[in-house]
Amino acid sequence: MKKLFLLTLVCFSSAVFAQQKWNLRTIVDYAMSNNLNVRMSNLQAKNAELIFKQSKLSQYPNASFSTSFSANSGSNQNPVTFSRITETYLSSGMQLQSSADIFNFYSKRNTIAANQWEVQAAQAQTDKLKNDIALSAANAYLQILLANEQLQIARVQLQQSQSQFTTIRKQVKAGAMPELNASQAEAQVAMDSANFINASGTVSQSILNLKAFMNIDAATAFEVETPAVEQIPVETFAELQPLDVYNSALANQPQQRYNSFKLKAAEKNTASAKGSMYPSLSIFGTLGSGYNNKYQTITGINTTINGTLPIGTVNVGGTDYTVYTPNVMNTPLYKKQNYTHQLSDNFRQSVGLSLSVPIFNGGSLRSNYERSKLNYQSLQLQKDIDDQKLKQDIYAAYNAAFVALQKFNASKKTVESNEKAYDFAQKRFKVGMLSTLELLTQQNNLLQAKLEYSFNHFDYVFKIKVLEFYKGIGLKL
Repeated sequence: MKKLFLLTLVCFSSAVFAQQKWNLRTIVDYAMSNNLNVRMSNLQAKNAELIFKQSKLSQYPNASFSTSFSANSGSNQNPVTFSRITETYLSSGMQLQSSADIFNFYSKRNTIAANQWEVQAAQAQTDKLKNDIALSAANAYLQILLANEQLQIARVQLQQSQSQFTTIRKQVKAGAMPELNASQAEAQVAMDSANFINASGTVSQSILNLKAFMNIDAATAFEVETPAVEQIPVETFAELQPLDVYNSALANQPQQRYNSFKLKAAEKNTASAKGSMYPSLSIFGTLGSGYNNKYQTITGINTTINGTLPIGTVNVGGTDYTVYTPNVMNTPLYKKQNYTHQLSDNFRQSVGLSLSVPIFNGGSLRSNYERSKLNYQSLQLQKDIDDQKLKQDIYAAYNAAFVALQKFNASKKTVESNEKAYDFAQKRFKVGMLSTLELLTQQNNLLQAKLEYSFNHFDYVFKIKVLEFYKGIGLKL
């Protein structure tokens, strides 16, 4: 039954994938939700948030309750007779303690602030991973669109070659052309068929690459939306000047925000480490009580007279008489106290102030402070390095986009020129003024021009999208 359910689930998932047409948005969303690095980064961000929340709670008073119960047995000394006795007794106790920091030179506050910046840094780190995924997804998606575009060009080329071969074969049979022309046309069909097969393979491989990137099984049906490259919105090149893009990137790129947040966290950690070297003041209080099953209280005195005791003599009329006094015995009467009474009788409380002054701790506090300063300097240098690299990358991307634009414009003119040349060649071929080989050569020239144009077009679009990505516009196709 379980196997049947799993099989049904797999089939259902495959059917959903087969019916869905994937665009860049759905591809990016799926990749982000299934990327292990993003999931790990999300967990780290949640952990940073928990640390921040815990540090906020640490500024409030803490309280703890403890209780104990024990059975005791052993030798002891009787406080009255001073004799050694062996006894067994039960005891228990409970205690409520509370303490709160009054002043610690803002060490705790700075720690809280540092943890808050760490939360934002962790979130920025996750955003960076998502940005990397989005850019990689856009590249993989555009590769599929390019492969489909070139497949369409190869299909049209093959259809033209097949049509030409059919026409030339008829003319050869009619004796209007030599057999060589038919062989040349047939060879062109074979070459165009091979090009079409290679283009089909490129499309399949591009889709497999995207599946691997998205962690989708290679056997799963997968179809992407293929908008015409001319319909892909592209921001005006004049609005993507490198310095303007760089200034925008400093504010919106996750890596730069991450560096800024880490730097602020390090600054607060340095202040916290410095504050820990100064005295701290706290207040504390305790409530407690205890119980012992041997504990007794005196409830009264039992008086008994056991005979008389001689205390002296008196002489009466020359005769000595012995004087006696009663032998009075006073015995204390004891009563064991119950649990509730003992807790009330033994109740105790205390309150006080505690001043902690670090005098000597092996230099650990000073060392922590110096390390925190070095960490701040290191993060500042890393921020400068990343900002410098970002500027270099943006200027390089701008230059690459500018070159891609020139190549795109040049290849567009090349296609237009080759289309005119091919049209003229067809007309000359029909009237017998051009050989089959010359016609096929012109046809191949047009094919290569179209392939180069499609490549340069997609290359230009992607490089512009990179600049838009740096500017913070986002990836939209």
